[in-house]
Amino acid sequence: MARTKREQDRQSKRDEIVEAARELFIQEGYEASSMSRLATTAGVAPNTIYWYFKDKDEVLVAVLDAEFSTRMAEYLQLQVIKPTERLLWIVNQLEQVNRLIATVHSRLEKSPVVNAWHERFHELTEEMLRLELRQVGIASEKIDPLVKISIFTIEGLLTHQLAGNEKQAICEALFSV
Repeated sequence: MARTKREQDRQSKRDEIVEAARELFIQEGYEASSMSRLATTAGVAPNTIYWYFKDKDEVLVAVLDAEFSTRMAEYLQLQVIKPTERLLWIVNQLEQVNRLIATVHSRLEKSPVVNAWHERFHELTEEMLRLELRQVGIASEKIDPLVKISIFTIEGLLTHQLAGNEKQAICEALFSV
């Protein structure tokens, strides 16, 4: 069924709010970005945001969904085959939104909606990694431990700022085991 002009306008306004929130949350941080500041940045009245989102955590989840969709589309287009290179690409992408990642982890116990998003994110990304490891011929008994080690490696690389060659060496060591 075709969408009406009103539905299209509503989606466009929601997208504008999400993009404004993304910019604020990445540049200034989630805690420092008030809903009134978000409204100003998005060019809407403060109460307009609440027509689209229940609260600030729902805005955060919408930002995370949009960011994940964008990165996933890029990931699926990668021509790189080696797991090491794909893992490095992921780390580099996540570094760009490290402030969002920190926000998610700080909100896990405070926000059921953020916690649910985080759980779904890990389920999906871990399953994708399992599929990729199978495709490159990793023995099935090594896949689950390697998935966990990969996740820990990504989180460690995001926590500790290392030079590109150091990150490369770590990822290569991971997949040479």
